[in-house]
Amino acid sequence: MKYVIILPDGASDEPLPQLDGKTPLEAAAIPNIDRVAKDGRQGRSVTVPDGFIPATDVATLSLFGYDPHRFYSGRAPIEAVAMGLDVRPDQVVFRCNFVTLEDGRMKDFTAGHITQEDSEPLIADLNRELGAEGCDFHAGVSYRNLMLLGKAEGIELTCQPPHDIADQLVEPHWPRGKDAERAMELMRRAEAMLKDHPVNQRRAARGDNLATNIWLWGQGRPVTLEPFADRFNLKGAVITGVDIIRGIAVGMGMELIHVPGATGYIDTDYAAKGAAALRALDDYDVVVVHVEAPDEAGHLGDAAEKVKALERIDQAIVGPMLEELERRGDWRLLVAPDHPTPVSTKAHSSVPPPFAYAGSDVEGGCGLGFTEKNAEECGVFLQDATDLIWEFLDRSKP
Repeated sequence: MKYVIILPDGASDEPLPQLDGKTPLEAAAIPNIDRVAKDGRQGRSVTVPDGFIPATDVATLSLFGYDPHRFYSGRAPIEAVAMGLDVRPDQVVFRCNFVTLEDGRMKDFTAGHITQEDSEPLIADLNRELGAEGCDFHAGVSYRNLMLLGKAEGIELTCQPPHDIADQLVEPHWPRGKDAERAMELMRRAEAMLKDHPVNQRRAARGDNLATNIWLWGQGRPVTLEPFADRFNLKGAVITGVDIIRGIAVGMGMELIHVPGATGYIDTDYAAKGAAALRALDDYDVVVVHVEAPDEAGHLGDAAEKVKALERIDQAIVGPMLEELERRGDWRLLVAPDHPTPVSTKAHSSVPPPFAYAGSDVEGGCGLGFTEKNAEECGVFLQDATDLIWEFLDRSKP
C-alpha cells in the first residue's frame, strides 16, 4: 500500500466578495481534489485545540497524529531541529522575523521578502551587536530566522505571530510576561542597528521595504517526538519549502527530499514538487507534499493568487499522483489543509478545516466536491484531528 498526504497550507477560507461570494476552494478548478472528495471520505477536523494559537506548527502536528498538548512547546524549537542546531538547557529558541514597521504598524511581516543576500549580513551584525547579551542568531530562509537566548530558564512570555497582525498597530502586541522587558530591549537595540545599516540603504535605493525591526515570537524549548516509523511501521518522506515542516519531519525521523525551486512562497515550483513526489513512491510507504503557497496568498490578501495556487496544486501534484497511484495498485491519498488563512483577515484561523481521502478500501462518501461547505454537509467531524492519520493509515490508535 502506498500513502500520499497533500498539505495545502492555509487553503481553507471564507466566502469572498471578489470571488462572487465563493471561497477560493469553491472558485478554483480542482477536478482531481474534487474527485478525491467525491469518491472517498470528506469531513472537517479540529486541527487547533482550544488554548493554542492557530498556526502551521500546531495544526500540522495534529494532522500527523501528535497531540500538541504533549508534543508542542513553540514554533522556533521545531525550526531549530530543521536547522540542526544544538540548544543548551539554559537557552530558549525564538523565531526572529525581519519585518517592516511604519508609523507604528506592521506594514510587512516579511520585510519585502528580504533576499538571502540581504538577510545574512544583518544576522551576522546582530550577532556582533547582541552576542554579549546572550543572543545567538542563525540565518534561516529570507525573513525567517532564529535567535537562541541564553540564561533564559525562567522566561515566560506571550508573543504574537507577526503574520497575524498585518497592517495593525503593533503596540498592543509587544511581548508580554516575565522578562518581557529583556525581549523588548533586544528588539529596540536591533532596531537602532538596522536603522542606517548599509543593507537597508541599498534596499531604500531600490525601493524595497526595509528591514526596520526584528520580531521575536514562537519561543520554546525542543520536545522529542516519537518516531513516525515506530508509531505506524511505515517509512515516510516529506517534501516542503519551509523550515517548520522540515523540523517536524526531522523530529519524526522522516526523510527530507530537497526540491530545487521549492521556495515556500507563491513562486514555488509545483511541477518539480509533483515530479519529486512521484519518484519518492519507489522508496517510501508514505509521501507527504506540503505547499505553502495558499497560506502566503491568504497573508497577502490576494484571492486570485490563492485560487491560482490551489489550481496548480491540483494540476501539477494531485492529478499526476492519482494517475501513478492507480497504476501501481493499492493506495490512499489524503488532502488536508492545516488551518484556514482567510484572505479577508490575512491571519490564521482556528475554524476546523476540511479534509478528504480516497483509495483502496475507502468507502464512498457523500459525493460532493472539496469545499468547506460540502465538508460540513457530509457530516463527518473529528473533534481531535490526531485521529485522522490513524484512520487514513488504517491503524488502531493506542
